[in-house]
Amino acid sequence: MNIQIIVGSIREGRVAIKVAHWLLKEIENLGFSTLNVEIVDLKEWDLPFFAGAKSPATGIYDQPKQQDWADKIASGDAFIFVTPEYNHGYSPVLKNALDYVYKEWQAKPSAFVSYGGTNGSRSIDQIKQVCAFLGMIDSNAVIELRDIFSRSKGETFESNEFDQKAVKSVVNKLIQYANV
Repeated sequence: MNIQIIVGSIREGRVAIKVAHWLLKEIENLGFSTLNVEIVDLKEWDLPFFAGAKSPATGIYDQPKQQDWADKIASGDAFIFVTPEYNHGYSPVLKNALDYVYKEWQAKPSAFVSYGGTNGSRSIDQIKQVCAFLGMIDSNAVIELRDIFSRSKGETFESNEFDQKAVKSVVNKLIQYANV
């Protein structure tokens, strides 16, 4: 099973990449031999703002990087979205990445890790609505990270026992829903 950790922030000094690396390490430490986990960093993808004349729901991909992005998403069996909470919502770069393709998201389970003003709860509420419209399976796996700024001052994110237990739950739910 291929799990993609989608890093939904491109800002300088971003915490999301630290959280993604922590997630990757935690998942690898769980020792599931059937999992392939990778970080998909939207900063590296640098998707232009979607401005195509054709809706991605048509399956006509004629925008720069659109077919490459479709191939990348198609290779994933499940997704963990890492996003900060910006103004009670999730990041615009993540919204753009979701909007870039359509059928490649369908029938695949999703999980969410967020942080911010309300520990990311409002951003998760919003992204879940969009993922549901795209036909993704809501695994109901969520991690809301508390005290994010005091726990990410250094080079890495400093997790606690609750965060670590939550990662195991997220992975188990993704596996369960991917095998339905």
